Parts: sequence; C-alpha cells; structure tokens
Amino acid sequence: MKGWRVDRKGGHFAVVGPDGREDVACGGFLDRLLLRGLSLHTVEAYAYDLVLMNRWLDSSRLQLAEMNTDRVHEFLAWERGRNSRPKSINRRLHTLRLFFHHVAQRELPGGTVLRRGIRLSHRDRELGLQRIRVFESQRLRVKEARTIVEPLTVEQVNELLGSLRRYRDLAIAYLMLLCGLRSQEVLNLRVSDIDLEDRRLRVQGKGGKERAVPVPPLLMKVIAKYSRLERPRSKSTQVFLVMQGAKKGQPMTRAGLRKVFRTRRKRPALANANPHRLRHTFGTDMARSGVRLPILQRMMGHAFAETTLQYVNISMVDVAAEFHRAAAKLEHRYDLVGGAR
Repeated sequence: MKGWRVDRKGGHFAVVGPDGREDVACGGFLDRLLLRGLSLHTVEAYAYDLVLMNRWLDSSRLQLAEMNTDRVHEFLAWERGRNSRPKSINRRLHTLRLFFHHVAQRELPGGTVLRRGIRLSHRDRELGLQRIRVFESQRLRVKEARTIVEPLTVEQVNELLGSLRRYRDLAIAYLMLLCGLRSQEVLNLRVSDIDLEDRRLRVQGKGGKERAVPVPPLLMKVIAKYSRLERPRSKSTQVFLVMQGAKKGQPMTRAGLRKVFRTRRKRPALANANPHRLRHTFGTDMARSGVRLPILQRMMGHAFAETTLQYVNISMVDVAAEFHRAAAKLEHRYDLVGGAR
C-alpha cells in the first residue's frame, strides 16, 4: 500500500488514497476549480495541498467532518513543526477552508477570527497607497514576514548569460530578464504570440489574463536564430521545444526549464540564480530606471499594485550604496581619518 499522492491524466488531476483508489471528494473539488478557469499549475498546487492535508488527517486519525477550532490549530502546529513557510501555511489553510466548504456545505469552524471595524492597511506610506477594509470577520492566517527582493548583481547576470550555449536557453533567460515573464508564461508562449512587425509578445498570464509586452530588438534576433538554427521541426505550437532525446520536438516542461538553470546554479556565484530571480531582477531594474508603478504593474502582469511595490521599495544594495556615499562625506566633514591617527 502507498500513501496519498497526485495522479495527472491529461488535463485532469486525481488525489489517490493509500488504497490506490481516487478520492471522489477531492476529484470533484479539483474539477470545479478547473471549471472556474484556474490554470493547471494552480489546480496542481491545490491537489498537493489536499494530499498533505489528508496525510495529516490520517496521522491524526481524524475525519474531515471532525474539524473544529482546536483541530485547525493542531494543523497549524503540525505545519509549524515541519518548518513550513508562513506563505505556504496560509495557502494550505485557504485550501482547507475551500475543501471543507465543498464537502460539508458550511464554513470551516475556526477558519475565521471574529473582528469588527474598519482598518487602513498601509502598503506604501511614501506613495500613499492603502487598502480600506470593512469586515466583521477575518480569515485565520499566520503572520508573514515582509521580505526584501534581492535581484541578481550585474556580475551574476553576465556570468549566467555567458554560460548559456544555446539560443533557446538564451532566449528564455532574456524573456525573464528583459521582459519580466514568469517561467510558466515562457513555456506557454506560442509561435503565433510573437508579433515580429510590432516587436511585441502576447503573454498568457495567471488566471488566463492576457497582456502585451514590448520586446527589445536583441531578444527578437535571438528568438529568430533559435527558430532558424535550433528549433526542431514539430507540429507543436509552443515556441520552446525539447531539442534532443526521445521527446525531441515536444513542448519544453517546467522540469526541463529548471534543469537549464540548475546546471548553472552549481557555480558558487550563481547559487541563487533561479528563473524567478531573473524576473525579480527585471522588476527592480525597471523601478530603478524610473518606470512608473502602473506601467510596471501592467508589464509584470500583477493583479494588485501592492505586489509591484516590492520592486519599488529600496533593496539592500541601494541602501548600502547610499550609506557608503553618505559615510564618505561624513568622514571628510569631521576629519574622521585624521582622528584615527
């Protein structure tokens, strides 16, 4: 007998129990998510959350119907014990709430915290952005620490680009570094999405949202060289294909894309050079160059301006640069070097 797992057959996801049979409730829940238009990647993430949740229920010898406030907090404690990240815990709590409602047709006991009032949630005091919330109850969440986005340095970018030997891999890196595309958006890119005349791409973003992204001439040249010299002949409409082996000519997968970067990340200087870090670097570079917030939000395909603000907020590299410039002036003003003789 095996434990809980996720099986994928075409565009359908199934959560399979220890007895080897598909869990009907989980299957119905995932099918409803697909009907709502959620991406396969998102539905897959829900499926793995359900697997983890069922593993916890089995280890605790509980049934879903037995969930109450104490059980919810026991689940939180279990997640904390596994050193799960707060963001992951909150996502699984959200999955638990939705799945419980799907099965029991009522709200999850203990899934909300009773509060009443109006709250102004400041996202950026300098720009004056804030969210006004009027609520009587609030979803149970764990606190997420605010992190600073650290882009790749110039040296790291140059070393990464210099290590790529295929036009295909270079085009993928450029799409993230110069256009800010997500990994899945790169893989979803179709030949018909490339407008050579207007030099722009039609990008299929999260939730099926489309956006147009301008493309620099350098990237267009690299894509053209890949298409002419490397891309296998195939009926596939996807731009990026597997170039060798038994799956030659088939669309490139997420695992294949990660492998391109994982090979380079073995170098000490590129240990943090994952695909999403290139997108972070694009966002930071655009913000440093003075691109306005609404424009940057649209280019990156963010639903909320608060998400884009992480690139506008000053990074530690900027803080250090400003500090050292100011410190040099202070040394000159107070003759600090002379005082240390």
